[in-house]
Amino acid sequence: MTSSSQPSHYTTPFMPQISTTAAAIQPFHVMKILGEAKALEAQGKEIIHMEIGEPDFPSLDCVHDAAYKAVKQGLTHYTPTLGLPALREKLAQFYSHFYQAKVDLQNIMVTPGSSSALQLVLTAILNPSDKVMLTDPAYPCNRQFINLLQAQQVSVPVSHETNYQLNLSLIKQHWQEGIKAVMVASPANPTGTVIEQDELVKIAHFLAENNAYFIVDEIYQGLVYERPAESILSSTALPENVIVINSFSKFFGMTGWRLGWTVAPTHLMPILDRLGQNLFLAAPTPSQYAALRVLDSDALEQLEKRRQIFEKRRNTLSKAMIEAGFRLKGLPQGAFYLYWDVSEYTDSSEQFCAELLRQTGVAITPGLDFGEFEANKHVRLAYTTDCEQLKLAIQKITAFIKNT
Repeated sequence: MTSSSQPSHYTTPFMPQISTTAAAIQPFHVMKILGEAKALEAQGKEIIHMEIGEPDFPSLDCVHDAAYKAVKQGLTHYTPTLGLPALREKLAQFYSHFYQAKVDLQNIMVTPGSSSALQLVLTAILNPSDKVMLTDPAYPCNRQFINLLQAQQVSVPVSHETNYQLNLSLIKQHWQEGIKAVMVASPANPTGTVIEQDELVKIAHFLAENNAYFIVDEIYQGLVYERPAESILSSTALPENVIVINSFSKFFGMTGWRLGWTVAPTHLMPILDRLGQNLFLAAPTPSQYAALRVLDSDALEQLEKRRQIFEKRRNTLSKAMIEAGFRLKGLPQGAFYLYWDVSEYTDSSEQFCAELLRQTGVAITPGLDFGEFEANKHVRLAYTTDCEQLKLAIQKITAFIKNT
C-alpha cells in the first residue's frame, strides 16, 4: 500500500464517558450569575455586584511585599505537606492572642484553600455508607464534597426560628444511625448567623458520646459584629472529635492566594499528612510567606478597620431595606451576607434574580444555590461593595418590584 492510500487518521468510534459521581455534582449557580453580570458589563451596562462571596478590598500591601520578598529570596520550593513550620507556629500564636485559645502547632495543617482542608478531612473520616448532618440552607460545595465521597447527607431544614443554624435539640430530633459527622458554619454562608459558644460545646460533647465528629467552619470568624470574635477552640475540655476549618480568604482578604488551614485532633494528623502528600503535595509557598505577614499585629489592625467597614455596610443595607418597606427576619451577626425572604414578590428566586440583573444591573444570588428548603423564597445579598452602591441597589430593587 502506498503512502497516499494510508488513512490520515483512525476512525474507531469512541463514546466519551464520565463517572456517575461527577455527573451528579451540581453547578455553583452564583458563578452563572457572575458570568452573566460580567457579560453585561462588557456590553457597557453598569452592574452592582452583590452576588459573589468575596471581599472587594485587595489584599494588604504588606502581604504583597512579603510574597515579593520571598520570591526574590528564592523561597519558592515545596514546603512540608502540613505547611511551613513558621506559619503553623504563627497560627498557634494567633489563636492564643486573637481567641485566647490554646492550639498546638502539631494539630494545624495548612492547605490550598479551606475547600482543600474540608476535602481532606472528609476523605479522612468518611466511608461510602457514612452520613453527614448539615443545614439546609448551607454553603453548596459542602454537599458536593459529601457526594464525591459517596457518603450520604442528612439535611436539616432550618429557618429564622432557629437562626438558620443547627442546635442540640435539632440534632437530637434528626439523629440517625450511621451519622459520622455534623457540619456547621459560624458565621454561616448564606445567612451570616452564628452559633453561641455554649451551644457549640454542648453539641461537641453529644457527638462525642455518639462517636461522631464535629466539623466547625470558621472561615468568617473575625468578621463578626457587635460581639467578640470567638472560636470553638477557645473552650476548655473539648472532646477529641472537634475539627475546625478556616481560611485566609474572608477576614484576611486573601481570596486569590488560595490558602486555608485545619485544626484537627492528633489522631487525624498522620492521615491528613498522607492524603495531602498525594492530593496536592503542599500549599503554595509564596502564599504561605504572605500569610506569615498578614498575621502580624499591624496587619490585623488594618483588617479590623475593614471589619468595621463591613459592619457599616451591613447597617446601611439593612436600614435602606427597612426604609423601603422590606421585611427582614433579623440582622446578620457576621460574614457579609443578608439572606432575604422574597416570597412576597416571587415564587421563583432564580427568575427574580435573573430578571433583576437584566432589568436593573443588580446582581444577587438565588437561594437555589444553598439547598432546597424554601430556596425559591430566598435570595442572598452580599454587601461586598460600598455604601452608596448598596443604597442605589435597594432603590433599583424597589423600583423593579413596583414595576413587576
